[in-house]
Amino acid sequence: MARVAATGSAADFIPPRPTLPKLRRAAAGCRGCDLWVNATQTVFGEGSASAAAIFVGEQPGDMEDRMGRPFVGPAGKLFDEALETAGIDRDIVYVTNAVKHFRFVRRELVKRRLHKKPSAAQVRACRPWLEEEVRLVRPKLVVALGSTAAQSLLGGSFRVTQHRGEVVISDWAGPVIPTVHPSSVLRTPDKLRVEARRDFFRDIAQVANYLKQGGRTR
Repeated sequence: MARVAATGSAADFIPPRPTLPKLRRAAAGCRGCDLWVNATQTVFGEGSASAAAIFVGEQPGDMEDRMGRPFVGPAGKLFDEALETAGIDRDIVYVTNAVKHFRFVRRELVKRRLHKKPSAAQVRACRPWLEEEVRLVRPKLVVALGSTAAQSLLGGSFRVTQHRGEVVISDWAGPVIPTVHPSSVLRTPDKLRVEARRDFFRDIAQVANYLKQGGRTR
């Protein structure tokens, strides 16, 4: 089958009068960047169409790519546990990624496909999907899980380490709380993982508090 060239932007695939179901169907055929070539499928966001919070990760992982759903791998399990601990029902939030296809590398003697950070151009090409998700859901808060998500929402110079757990205003997505991606907690060396896990759970508790206060900053 002939390879179809990437158009450079997911905006070329946004359907007229979009709804979340229409976006999901359209995203299955997205050729905005070249990641679709090797990925199994598009992994679009899922959750409540009227969610109070949208959680944005970087990109699907190996398991997400195979199953077609966001946050169902090991990082997703930690994410679910953090939500439960904070008293946030995953069924009433919306979960998605800044990039909708899995970028990976294969290494000799390693069967599992290994995550590779998406390029700035790939994040930029995919952002129209995220913009539409935020516009349609109209959440009180967006939570950026990791630097790729945070920079998609807040600009390429934004640093999670400088504003972690704070409420920062995006010029197009509204209030955003940046934190680390749960996969970074799992990659933390054993002797530091308890602290990393505690800090991540604290940030998700901050999200719960913000929502309980009706979206008011302290």
